Amino acid sequence: MDASQEDPSQMPTAHRVALLARDDRPFHVILAQQFDRELIHTLCRLAERVRVIAETRQGANFLRTLLSHKRAMLYFIQPSTRTFLSFSAACQILGLSNNEVRDSSTSSEVKGESEEDTVRVLSQYFDVIIMRHPGEGFAESIAHKLNHMRRSIPIINGGSGKDQHPTQALLDIYTLHRNFSPAGPGGVIRAFEDNPFAGKTVAFAGDLARGRTVRSLVYLLCRYPGVRLLFVAPDELQIHEDILEHVGQQNIEHELCGSLPDVVADCDAIYMTRLQDEHDLAGESKKINLEDFRLDAAMKDRFKPKLAILHPLPRRKELDVRLDTDPRAKYWEQVRNGMWMRAALLAFVFNVDGAIIDHHHSHYSH
Repeated sequence: MDASQEDPSQMPTAHRVALLARDDRPFHVILAQQFDRELIHTLCRLAERVRVIAETRQGANFLRTLLSHKRAMLYFIQPSTRTFLSFSAACQILGLSNNEVRDSSTSSEVKGESEEDTVRVLSQYFDVIIMRHPGEGFAESIAHKLNHMRRSIPIINGGSGKDQHPTQALLDIYTLHRNFSPAGPGGVIRAFEDNPFAGKTVAFAGDLARGRTVRSLVYLLCRYPGVRLLFVAPDELQIHEDILEHVGQQNIEHELCGSLPDVVADCDAIYMTRLQDEHDLAGESKKINLEDFRLDAAMKDRFKPKLAILHPLPRRKELDVRLDTDPRAKYWEQVRNGMWMRAALLAFVFNVDGAIIDHHHSHYSH
């Protein structure tokens, strides 16, 4: 069999990660397992530097020179607001011009062209393809195929089916790092702690069975010994066994829970998720009683003072709007952090992170 036709999902994880790398750093960004703790911290520090530099006109102009010679394609054939706009803004920060395909009915796919050929064509016009696709494994399969083409460009996974959403997990863990690390002047984090999650309890609540953001963030949190994970969901929507097996292999303390009110007082962070009934064509999940998995403002007196409430959004009734102005609500900050983290990730993929570090050291380290 041609190597480009192999199914990467059937390979050992370490081999899959190796195939996505060039020169010992990620080339394609497809899986959360590509990011060890050192790389997570590298990207968090880089995102913080981009944030600081972009605050001034001089700094913003500098950032826009870094990738002004590159072009990005946002191939989003699954609905998206935050991820699409976040990547678009990240491209603008770095001067990376971008185009979009948001509906396959406007492409040659309506003429019978395969999705794989569509992406191969796009790879001839652009220097990176950022994609969101409803099919699990599609982004990884395409990255694997492009590796065997004469012109290979990075593929960045902006969400693949119910499987993975690695850039969301990176912005989520960046948000948690900022919450648990001491801030300096202007709210800037000067030093990210090596393991701020040791002794912390992080709860995931809601539709965990189909939450790709949950799956990816769990992989990253398993890089931090001493963290405790709670999976709070009805039986029908509980986290899948493959994630529980991974958590167990990493010796991470964890527990399956049947009620959010019962554990809210123990939590240092709560990651809320909505009912993902777009994956439920029969409508069965709408019959599930989710009242015990709703975060209500009436619970505020049980919150820890430094609790971080996260939600990848959009939300429904699982997250009380009365919590929006509570300082522990981090989901609006989470949205903004996505722009900085994705700019940092693009800079890292294109090897201009060193220029950002040097500029920050020269102008902002005093």
